Amino acid sequence: MNAIQSVYIHIPFCQQICHYCDFTKFFYNEKLADDYIEALKHEINAYVTENGNDVKTIFIGGGTPTALTVSQLDALLSFIKQKFDISRCGEFSIEANPGDFTEDKVKLLKSYGVNRVSLGVQVFDDQMLQELGRLHKVKDVYQTIELLQNNGITNISTDLIYALPKQTIKHFEASLNQAMALGLPHLSTYALQIEPKTVFYQRHKKGKLHRPAQDEEVEMYQILKDTTKKHGLNQYEISNFAKPGFESKHNLTYWDNKFYYGFGAGAYGYIPGERYGNIRPLPAYIKKAIADGKPVLHVDPISEKEQIEEEMFLGLRKMQGVSKRAFTSKFGFPPSRLYASSINELKRKDWLKEAGDYLQLTENGKLLANEVFERFLLEEEVADMN
Repeated sequence: MNAIQSVYIHIPFCQQICHYCDFTKFFYNEKLADDYIEALKHEINAYVTENGNDVKTIFIGGGTPTALTVSQLDALLSFIKQKFDISRCGEFSIEANPGDFTEDKVKLLKSYGVNRVSLGVQVFDDQMLQELGRLHKVKDVYQTIELLQNNGITNISTDLIYALPKQTIKHFEASLNQAMALGLPHLSTYALQIEPKTVFYQRHKKGKLHRPAQDEEVEMYQILKDTTKKHGLNQYEISNFAKPGFESKHNLTYWDNKFYYGFGAGAYGYIPGERYGNIRPLPAYIKKAIADGKPVLHVDPISEKEQIEEEMFLGLRKMQGVSKRAFTSKFGFPPSRLYASSINELKRKDWLKEAGDYLQLTENGKLLANEVFERFLLEEEVADMN
């Protein structure tokens, strides 16, 4: 079986650029989008030669994939169906903004086997949506979910951002409760990050962006964990909550440190022995992809040291944690061979615990996850530990 079981395809077009977003994105232009889809085909062909490849997950992200027209989506999905065996693909997801769907688009997605939609809701407040640079309104969320469900797409995830400028704890709680009232099977949540080259970063530098205090952000996270649990959504990763069986299989590919293709401008892939990152500027990506199918900006060989580090801090993002048995099977020695002192120190601080075969973050560890992950960086290359 192909060792690469997941595919990420990046569609960089948006109708509007959000004030907090630093992903590879460009204003939608029909001609440019046509050229881009053609370039994508060349890139995918360079990696995937035969048809019917057996992959477990496909994720079309962005940008806003649903910014494409029906005919452009048709061209893209038709090609994906040619290259990958959709009938054997357990999860086929697409990202979308509320209000972007027409019935034609939903029916098209359904006909090609798309069975999961991730909706960028962000907050249930029209004024805050406007301040984030979003085009949709709260009413669009309800209309979009109804449209999807009426056409048989019920595996729907919503994204929420918290610790927004001027957001109070009470406001976040109200927004979260509206999300919970939808009864959807999956929720992804993120504290606002101020990223360079964004509108929010410029405001932040000028002292015009006022985020909630750190202790308020911590309280929001606690409310998030309590509220989702009360509504039957289990926290399975630091930022993700799902009803049993509705965890994102595609994102678990990343956290399980497994291989995946990344196609499109600015996309990243992880294939045996290396990670690669694609060219971001659109004209350069299109030109190189059409020329030779390999629009790669850089390739980073992955040493055993990096594999081990990533196995630990990606695995610890999951609430299940890192399996000591699986680690030993993969690398030929247990985590304690390299990390005994770090593990003991983190357990003393109540940031890490051992639960049978698993190393897991504690509740305190979840709040300080980045500090925990730093303890699993190795100072030198790993000698033969067998």
